[in-house]
Amino acid sequence: SVRLNGSAADVAAAAALCERTAVELRPLLGDWLFAEGTKEVPQLVLDRLCAEGRSIAFAESCTGGLCAARLTDLPGSSEVLQGGVVAYSNAAKHELLGVPGQLIEQHGAVSEQVAAAMAVGAMQRFQSDCAVATTGIAGPAGGTEQKPVGMVCFAIATRDASGSTDAKAWTVKIADLGRTFVRDRAVYEVWRALLV
Repeated sequence: SVRLNGSAADVAAAAALCERTAVELRPLLGDWLFAEGTKEVPQLVLDRLCAEGRSIAFAESCTGGLCAARLTDLPGSSEVLQGGVVAYSNAAKHELLGVPGQLIEQHGAVSEQVAAAMAVGAMQRFQSDCAVATTGIAGPAGGTEQKPVGMVCFAIATRDASGSTDAKAWTVKIADLGRTFVRDRAVYEVWRALLV
């Protein structure tokens, strides 16, 4: 989060100073800037889902339910949140979300393919309009050269008006600054994806 403060003779002048600084910062922040204003990011996500009339579900591995928890911290979340699954083990991914065991064996639990299958499974099981999945290596152990600590795969599954399902998956390599940092940063990646 970037917070701008201005000091001036009145509120309007202080706001103008802040806006001048914001004009300079926006190009520097680039893709890292995905929301502005005084509301917290989870509230912006909730407001967007409510405005669009969309329901959501979560399939979380490395984030351990943080996405669902931060959304349910807010009043009104019951309007959009259908449910969530913390599928930490491979067996849970398979049994609770329907991720094929062969997919896990072929690509590994931390893969875009598995994240996409988790998101689709959550959307189908909770009958939501969209679902988000997270699977990654939060550390401090468990990383490899190919899949280091901080590697997190994400997916968003959506359903169109005809009922067809689509899933978009991507990977983010989060700096290995501790387990809490990796998990918190992963949650903000989910919010970013839901807002852009």
